[in-house]
Amino acid sequence: MTEHQPSAADKDQTNMVRIVYILYLVSLVVGITSLVAVVLAHVYHGGANEPQRSHFQYQYRTFWIGLLYGIVCLLTSFIGVGFILMLGLLVWFIVRCAKGLMAINNGQAMPVPTTWLW
Repeated sequence: MTEHQPSAADKDQTNMVRIVYILYLVSLVVGITSLVAVVLAHVYHGGANEPQRSHFQYQYRTFWIGLLYGIVCLLTSFIGVGFILMLGLLVWFIVRCAKGLMAINNGQAMPVPTTWLW
């Protein structure tokens, strides 16, 4: 029986998926890295194979949905609710990155890359 060996391109894509998740986590301290991460996710999505394609989709959706949630938090911060929502956004963001990293490290695709939650 032959075992499926991932190609060099698959390994490169898998490493890029990991890099994007790590850049997202680093963006909690250095915000600009999230912009680099979303550009990488969009660029690599087109030529990616599964399971990497689902991760790139999940990653760029994490950015855009997070940006939308962040704007809502900013707008509601004037009435005091936004700061509490921002903590929820922080948890949401970290959980999405952690869940994605665990899945790619296990060689799994994201089951529902279009989800708005985790």
